[in-house]
Amino acid sequence: MTQTITRPRPSARWGRRAAALGLAVIAGLAVWLVCDPLAGLDLTVGQSAATRTVGPASIVVAALVVGAAGWALLAFLERRLRRGRRAWRITAWTVLALSLLGPLSSGATGGVLAGLIAMHVAVGTTLILGLAPGADAATAAG
Repeated sequence: MTQTITRPRPSARWGRRAAALGLAVIAGLAVWLVCDPLAGLDLTVGQSAATRTVGPASIVVAALVVGAAGWALLAFLERRLRRGRRAWRITAWTVLALSLLGPLSSGATGGVLAGLIAMHVAVGTTLILGLAPGADAATAAG
């Protein structure tokens, strides 16, 4: 039995991927909202003079920069490799796992550490599933 996979139109794919970037920003801000204003956690990273507060602006910028870089790499791999989307997914999940080293080595503990990890996972997972869904989701979207 032969299975035909229909690729979505480029405009539909572009719109879905742009929405994924927006949703990643919303996911990061939702985690921040729960952790900082609602739970009262002070989301800071670093030690002494190098301490930085994680706030809405840094979340938006980070999610958009990482999302745009991921989108660019995905577009490149889709053009160059027969299984570019699969290669991108493997790369993206690996990058997400490695990104967790940031919060783990930040000196944060307890709820702050959990909040930072949750933020990484929420933004990363949203980007991965939104930018390059599986074949069934891509067929349904297009």
